[in-house]
Amino acid sequence: MTTPRDPSPSRRVRANGDGTVYQRKDGRWEAAGYVLAPGNTRKRVRVYGTTRTEALTKLTESIAASNRGVPVPSAQGSVSVYLTYWLEAVAVHQLRENTHTRYTACVNQYLVPGLGKKKLAKLTAKDVRTWLNQLRTTCQCCARGIDARRDQARCCAAGTCCSKRLSPLTLAYIHSVLKSALEHAVREEEITRNVARNVRTGTPRPRRFEPLTVDEARQFLTAGRSDRLHALYELALRTGLRKGELLGLQWEDLDLSVGTASIRRTLQRTQTGGLTALPTKTRASERRVALPSECIHSLKEHREAQEAEREAAAEGWKGRSLVFATPTGGPIDPANLNRHFRALLDRARLRRIRFHDLRHSTATLLLEQGVELIVIKELLGHAHIGVTASVYAHVRLRLQRDAIDLLGRTLHNSTGPDASGDPPSCALAVR
Repeated sequence: MTTPRDPSPSRRVRANGDGTVYQRKDGRWEAAGYVLAPGNTRKRVRVYGTTRTEALTKLTESIAASNRGVPVPSAQGSVSVYLTYWLEAVAVHQLRENTHTRYTACVNQYLVPGLGKKKLAKLTAKDVRTWLNQLRTTCQCCARGIDARRDQARCCAAGTCCSKRLSPLTLAYIHSVLKSALEHAVREEEITRNVARNVRTGTPRPRRFEPLTVDEARQFLTAGRSDRLHALYELALRTGLRKGELLGLQWEDLDLSVGTASIRRTLQRTQTGGLTALPTKTRASERRVALPSECIHSLKEHREAQEAEREAAAEGWKGRSLVFATPTGGPIDPANLNRHFRALLDRARLRRIRFHDLRHSTATLLLEQGVELIVIKELLGHAHIGVTASVYAHVRLRLQRDAIDLLGRTLHNSTGPDASGDPPSCALAVR
């Protein structure tokens, strides 16, 4: 009786559902099987390897992931093709116009040149990390030909590299744009995981700002009393409202008899609509703030002055109910306000700061007066108290040091009961 031969390794019988594996004519091994695809369907996939074990391992991993309910990636195009689709069909409906413009510039300048040619389904965390490291060490003036486009070369095109590298904040922003795009690809089941989330870029240091001191704030308010927009500057410094929120205020948002202001919109310049009133930055930014008595008084004076401007403009008045407007009633361009603000700083003989630093000055001065962090968070309209805590961490550290020094002085002066043996009549109040 003849004993049957063992089947060859390439024709070994596999269980139902395990797929097939065989050797191709070119010497490579191919394994094929059915896995879960988007839409709760089944799809036949093929994987390859230099050995039978390698091809079989790849197929087994795909089938195991399919059994866990993870569909096979359906993306066949490049990263560049997907980013274009994401910007034009997804992000444009979810982002503000200015934010979408910044995302588009980030994609065109950095993401597409660096990762655009790679297949979306084959993008790995190592690819992202290598690309970010290259961005971190590359002179952007050389890479983008900034100096070469000038009429007269000054640095890189003239043979002297200026080493213009990206800041850590810019790198973190580019990384966040990539993470957002890949996160949507995961939700649409184009890829199985967001590889950009597995890359750590480090926490960049927050932008440094120099708020006004108490004396500088008094000097600023004194110099602005004769200014046409005195009420705006006083409101900015005393309440911490954003520039767009101030310029978007309407008289119907103010209740001067009660002393409150309702923040409902922000004024911004967009490429398509020009100066446009948009919703507030976040849902938490839509809030009602209490007005100091000084702001109520200055706003009443400002309303009287605006009525005089309305009568002087007559038919030329643009008929908008903005609190802070041009002499003809139109909206104030944020860029023009910046120039007007710098001129006021020069008249007051104060150092140059950004308009947004008035908001930082408000929070810093309130913290130094012992106001609770949650109150400042609500006044500024931050979405989370962690934002307030992280932005003003240096102020809180200084207050902690003052409190520790106060406790040290108290302990140093109170080494024991006084000579009479009586307890102290009162205790020091520590904030």
